[in-house]
Amino acid sequence: MEIAYHPGDCPRPESGTVATIGVYDGVHLGHRHVINEVRASAAELGARSAVVTFDPHPASVLRPDAAPKLLTDREQKMELLSATGLDMTMVVRFDEARSEESAEDFVESVLVGCLNVKRIIVGEDFHFGHGRKGNVELLTRMGEECGFEVTGVRAYQAEARDASGASAIEPVSSTRIRRLLAAGEVESAASLLGRPHQVRGVVGHGDKRGRTLGFPTANVAVPFEMALPADGVYAGWYRRPGGRRLPAAVSLGRRPTFYVDADLSLLEAHLLDFDDDLYDEVAEVEFVGRLRGQEAFASVEALIEQMGHDVSAARRLLAAPPT
Repeated sequence: MEIAYHPGDCPRPESGTVATIGVYDGVHLGHRHVINEVRASAAELGARSAVVTFDPHPASVLRPDAAPKLLTDREQKMELLSATGLDMTMVVRFDEARSEESAEDFVESVLVGCLNVKRIIVGEDFHFGHGRKGNVELLTRMGEECGFEVTGVRAYQAEARDASGASAIEPVSSTRIRRLLAAGEVESAASLLGRPHQVRGVVGHGDKRGRTLGFPTANVAVPFEMALPADGVYAGWYRRPGGRRLPAAVSLGRRPTFYVDADLSLLEAHLLDFDDDLYDEVAEVEFVGRLRGQEAFASVEALIEQMGHDVSAARRLLAAPPT
């Protein structure tokens, strides 16, 4: 997949493009539904399929104090978009100046000027540009003047269970997925993402308490802006640089048995049947299933016993055979 960065790159393919526009955080099932429409339409027209996305997330510029946590960082998003079979992605830098740009100027400079767009496919309720004045109606009007077609598609819906166990069929959105993660519902989040939720970070040095308890862990420092599930213990996978994937029991929390007041939750992955140096490597952690919530134990012995149960439960859930 070709990646272009705007401002700067202006590929303007001679064959034209069929494009969609959006933040595409998570590249979830709803996003992929639209991308499939884009790819099919591009094949029909003999054009290139393209996504126009923004970096950083517009909310981090417009309302930084209330910006949502991210489901994917830029690198993850590019990897996931590439895996859809798109021909190209244009990453538009979103800053204060871009936030003041009118929808009409954005269409003319980016979509028409740099992508030679022939058809635009977006959600029916899509909005863009200064004051969110850009929508399907505006795109349709400009398409008549600039020579491109516009298709508005209904939001893709899927069923998922919430924290109470009730299921609902609703539009798939990044907001809905964040809500499920905040409740610890990683299985339901995965059903909407089309994959387990993943975070990445560098393995750092902790207090080595896990090793003294008999369960050494990799302490993964996840960037603050990334979305994490609710505190708890999870079964998951730890992916090392180069792609090797190892089963893990993952603890996310503030270690209430040892600390009354901890400022931040710590992500610790105990790799099953593995004991080697992991320091300073960039790791990827996938959350497959929630095992339990965080709790303060009356004694270290009680905690160690529970950690043994957690490892066994993670092994069963991941179907990882014991050594």
